[in-house]
Amino acid sequence: MSALDRLFGATANNLQNAMGRASQRHALVSTNLANVNVPGYKRRDVDFGILLEQDANSTSLERAQARAERMQRVGKGAIRVDGNSVDLEQEVVALSEAELRYSMLGEIAGRYFSGLKTVIREGK
Repeated sequence: MSALDRLFGATANNLQNAMGRASQRHALVSTNLANVNVPGYKRRDVDFGILLEQDANSTSLERAQARAERMQRVGKGAIRVDGNSVDLEQEVVALSEAELRYSMLGEIAGRYFSGLKTVIREGK
């Protein structure tokens, strides 16, 4: 356990992991959008519910990241005639959701550290 982990506790680590997952999903959805016209391309996505449940039982960041990489899966989108399974509307919604999730987590992290700063200042 590092000094920062002891200082900030599990909250900072959980926020970091959640922001990493949101960033990972944004990258996957962006890749799906970039390949919307590629014949035979299968969309990929991450199931956050499974990741969050597994991370709750995890003790190591490396194990959580390894699981996240394994959880990249082929999406369930309808396959078009050319074999591509990317639905443009679904991907745009997923991209907006990932951006909103990341923004919200950034706000939570900012408030968490602002609260710590307030506690430190009041302790003088």
